[in-house]
Amino acid sequence: MALFGRFFRRKPAEAPERTADPPAQPPPGQPVPAPAAELAPRAAPEILQLEPTPAPDLIAEVAQEPPARQGLFARLRQGLSRTAEKLSGGIGQLFTRRKLDEAALEDLSDLLLSADLGVAASERIIAGFRSTRFGREVTEREVREALAAEIAEILAPVAVPLVPEPSRAPWVVLVVGVNGTGKTTTIAKLAAQWGAQGLSCMLAACDTFRAAAVEQLKVWGERTGAPVVAGAPGADAAGLAYEALETAQAQGADVLLIDTAGRLHNKANLMAELAKVIRVLKKRDETAPHAVLLVLDATTGQNAVQQAKVFREITNVTGLVVTKLDGSAKGGVVVALAQEFGLPVHAVGVGEKALDLRPFEPRAFAQSLVGVEEIP
Repeated sequence: MALFGRFFRRKPAEAPERTADPPAQPPPGQPVPAPAAELAPRAAPEILQLEPTPAPDLIAEVAQEPPARQGLFARLRQGLSRTAEKLSGGIGQLFTRRKLDEAALEDLSDLLLSADLGVAASERIIAGFRSTRFGREVTEREVREALAAEIAEILAPVAVPLVPEPSRAPWVVLVVGVNGTGKTTTIAKLAAQWGAQGLSCMLAACDTFRAAAVEQLKVWGERTGAPVVAGAPGADAAGLAYEALETAQAQGADVLLIDTAGRLHNKANLMAELAKVIRVLKKRDETAPHAVLLVLDATTGQNAVQQAKVFREITNVTGLVVTKLDGSAKGGVVVALAQEFGLPVHAVGVGEKALDLRPFEPRAFAQSLVGVEEIP
């Protein structure tokens, strides 16, 4: 099932015995790491090596799922039901063969803002309605279908799949976001989906300040068959990331997914830590990280927009994943994010299962968001 790209698995090579310092001769094509205080001798990380299994349970779950287009729409529709109920119910109350005058547009604008579409996106949508339908008598269905079309137009430019590049293996994904957004489970779901497609994944537990985060990632590693590189509590995150990349290169992994801490209450420390992680990764592979994935929780509404602003200041975010849409009445925040930042939205989370992390499809999302039946 080609959700995020499909490639063939390469059999990982056995890892060489660890030494205290980076190897003198790195693999072909990799830059020689320069000596630096950031790479001072440190304790070797724990590498949770898992016995190869034909299909760890999350990968089996993905492989058994029929890749039906109707299944995607149904999952989105179910996951966005709370937001759709809010929007479609409000439209039903506002428009029962009502003339689309300024008062109606103002009511519609208030409704869009209450669903967290944001000021900029709401103004754009209202401007579209004003230019094409102003003064006309409209029905509830006409408004909902027109609204879905306007939203899909906003979302279309940011719908970009997250596809690993085998020519850059190990393809390094740095996953960032505040605590509680679902970073670790998003990593697990990506590892499960890519593992089902034949890619070998490795996980790095670089949120070293929360022991629970490290243990959680180890559990997901077992469920996806992905080795996990972890360190002692409070270990240097950048050093651990370097060790993980070194190990991924030695074992021939296709993808390295790096979990990180997210402490916005101390922005300066977070900025310094993430900057150091990126800097140290580049000592091993000057092109890494190849993707910086920001995970946002839809239930926080406009707070997700603020988080995106902060993390764009901290690091070069390359794309977004929006989680927990199934538990939110604020699904419109995806539209606000698209309008505000124009960053790729790679996937949305609409449930707990591995396949509930869905590639972002703007038309299906827009129709589900406003409760419109699927239009072929």
